[in-house]
Amino acid sequence: MQIKTVMINGLSAGHDEIIVSNQDLTFNWIVESQRQNDGQVAYELNIKTIDGALIYQSGIQQWTETRVKLTGVMLPPQQQFCWQVRVLNRFSEWSLWSPSMVFTTAIDHWQARWIEPVQPTVTEEAELDLAAMFGGAPLPPQSSPDKRLRPVQYLRRDFKLAKPVKRAQLMMTAHGVYQPLINGQKITTAQFMPDFTSYQHLLQYQCYDVTRFLGPTNHWDVLLADGWYAGRISTTGNGAQFGNQLGILGELIVTFTDDTQVIIGTDEQFYSTTGKYNYSDIFIGEKQDLRRQTDWQHAQPVNVVDEPMTALVPQLSQYVRRLKPLQAIKVWHDGADLLVDFGQVIAGRTIIKTFLAAGQTLKVEHAEVLDQAGHFFNNITGRNKDQVDYFIGRGRFETLEADFTFHGFRYVRLTGLETVPELADLQAVPLMTAMPETGQLTTSAPKINQLIKNVQWSQRGNMLSIPTDCPQRERAGWTGDTQVFAPTAMFNYDAQTMLNRWLADVRAEQRTDGQIIDYSPAPKEFYTSSPQFTGTYSSAGWGDAIIMVPWTLYQSSGDPTVLANNYAAMQRWHQYSVTSAAQDKPTTGPTQYIWDTKFHYGDWMFPSYMLGKDAKGPMATAAATQGLVGTAFLSYSSHLLAQAATTLGDDSMAAKYQEYADKVAAAFQATFWNRQQQQLTADFQGCYVLAVAFDLLDDETTTLAVERLVQLIKANDDCLDTGFLSVPYLLDVLDQHGYPDLAEKVLCQTKLPSWLYEVDHGATTIWESWGGIDQDGTVGSYSFNHYAFGCVEHWLVEHVGGLRCQAPGYRQFDVQIPIDSRFTHAELDYQSSAGQIKIQWRRQDAMTHIELQVPFNTQATVKIGNQVQQLGSGSYDMSYDGVTIKTDV
Repeated sequence: MQIKTVMINGLSAGHDEIIVSNQDLTFNWIVESQRQNDGQVAYELNIKTIDGALIYQSGIQQWTETRVKLTGVMLPPQQQFCWQVRVLNRFSEWSLWSPSMVFTTAIDHWQARWIEPVQPTVTEEAELDLAAMFGGAPLPPQSSPDKRLRPVQYLRRDFKLAKPVKRAQLMMTAHGVYQPLINGQKITTAQFMPDFTSYQHLLQYQCYDVTRFLGPTNHWDVLLADGWYAGRISTTGNGAQFGNQLGILGELIVTFTDDTQVIIGTDEQFYSTTGKYNYSDIFIGEKQDLRRQTDWQHAQPVNVVDEPMTALVPQLSQYVRRLKPLQAIKVWHDGADLLVDFGQVIAGRTIIKTFLAAGQTLKVEHAEVLDQAGHFFNNITGRNKDQVDYFIGRGRFETLEADFTFHGFRYVRLTGLETVPELADLQAVPLMTAMPETGQLTTSAPKINQLIKNVQWSQRGNMLSIPTDCPQRERAGWTGDTQVFAPTAMFNYDAQTMLNRWLADVRAEQRTDGQIIDYSPAPKEFYTSSPQFTGTYSSAGWGDAIIMVPWTLYQSSGDPTVLANNYAAMQRWHQYSVTSAAQDKPTTGPTQYIWDTKFHYGDWMFPSYMLGKDAKGPMATAAATQGLVGTAFLSYSSHLLAQAATTLGDDSMAAKYQEYADKVAAAFQATFWNRQQQQLTADFQGCYVLAVAFDLLDDETTTLAVERLVQLIKANDDCLDTGFLSVPYLLDVLDQHGYPDLAEKVLCQTKLPSWLYEVDHGATTIWESWGGIDQDGTVGSYSFNHYAFGCVEHWLVEHVGGLRCQAPGYRQFDVQIPIDSRFTHAELDYQSSAGQIKIQWRRQDAMTHIELQVPFNTQATVKIGNQVQQLGSGSYDMSYDGVTIKTDV
């Protein structure tokens, strides 16, 4: 028995310091054991100072969870600690103490001051009407980026240290994105600090160990760019969405070997200048003039400014970092330009190694697809969506990479090179929040395996600081996209802390009337553009993310803290929904439970309204389905809220929420089921899927609804016609109601619209539009990296991989092996919060062979055919001959 992994607040040890609150800390650990049916019965946990002094000792606690929240204990602020745990198993054996994990507690009082370099004020763009923009209206004119964007700022503080240093930590944040250096050396590989948050409500600060960088004479440098704070972001490409002046706040805390301490804070002793960056915008791109030196001789004093400190919180999730670079697979001439194919759509940057003569300019344009003829095609339209970097040479061989921007791309167009680079000199560097990768699934179907890879790459591209819809056009934290994808996200990666931090933004931006806005963090333009476009700030299925995402995280992790943290916001959203649905309606009768009183996105973008020359468009999909879909989610979210309330011990409210859910379900059937025609009033696939999946119809009507769904699928040439909100449930509904063969047929369909149509057309990520590349080869102006429809991977995990969670945190799970399936084998590997689950199965002739690993402290129920077997932790070899299961330990 061995403790393999320890975490604090969901974070494991990494490249930079972990900084946490000094109270209400959650400690997790994962145990591995070679014994069968092993589990935890007790634990002992110690916290020590970094110098070894014991500060907290739990004593032996009878406890079966491999997680404990430490309440009632407040650690001193701004200090380093380490913690360890050991556990007692069911065989009365103690483990060794776990590896020691170091963490730092948060600052309780900042001595530093906010400072701002002398800088031009950000130029704000003209107002942009979203309805007009999406309707094809011309964009307001604007000057070139060279004329309207600002250079990156360089700030410096000189200081000396007279005594030997024992330990030194830098605590820092910014308005903008920053890169800190000590004595010219980068102190972290993290990118885009302090991340994208609702800055006025939640501004993270970071902690770095800088001990090894210090000497007697030192320079503390900071490079500071617009980032999300002041850059041109979101759908409309507006600048200065959180502020129009950049600034930094930081404290360098130096402890000497004699245990005395000095704090060097940001103050008037800093000075600032500019350097090689003509400009850098997180959407538009970056321009570097490598001839320009950083001119510290003519630096200017900084301004000390009064800025509120109330939003400051320690870093809550992992940092954005580089992934393994991808090598170019092809480079060729396209007229006078060069095109480069990296073979994979990513969110990230390029690294180009080449010689640039003095004054020679290299232009680097990014795109996700080529056009039908194989030429460069800018698939992203809109204001300030350039995705273009420039480099001006200085007569040297260079390694060129932008620093404060990123792009969504597979292809780049290079303009200005006189020679063709070698493939080895061209790389694409993916960027994402550095969450641990947790899940892998391979099957007997190569195209399905490619689909799974596409889903995973879309997740990588859309989990850069926040969960986004796409990594190029909007990069917005759309709530609807996140809630449909969250179950898949939590299999592929341990996204718990990242999504928890995003939920804090969602809560912070909840309207006073309870509305959960469509996306968070919200730039200021949202509050004018969204109501201008839809007449509201929220929508059913999108706002319901405040209930559905925490519930998903709880199921995955087993930690009810996520429910407790969001419970008040859940209740406020629910009350808003109830009030909105009943607005101006009689207080008796079913109409008060029908949510048709406002705009909803409905079953957004279902294919039959989106494809073809006579496509009606996305707003028509909303108009056709919004009342029904809004009501469906009102019932379902009420049901989930009741379950959350039960989990949190609020039984009286749980009963009320469930009673309300049942009333909405009854009203749904009374209102939307046409008894005469025996079909829903909105006769679309997705509407039937939601009605059945959310249990909104009685048994007899459910049977009729499933039959109608099957008719619609067959009439659509066995293709899906489901939108954003119903896609996650389509295959489940078919499988659970007697049509597993049709579920697999729809999954493996290659005609348009289908998942494998995209695979057959060269997709390496999930597309925004099923017909992003039309059957005639025409390439549309869509995002080719939208993860929402990748939610199908969750069905594959459960129905092909065989893994189904039955108790929060996978303390209990089913292994359900398909026997009547076109799939003949699958291999699943999942690092759950309890430990590693492995399922390998293969069907040969009449025999099915299964290899299974059940983690410490968990139980598995194996189901195959009509056979069921309960197993505790351990490794098992099993076989099924169509009649019985044989198990070898």
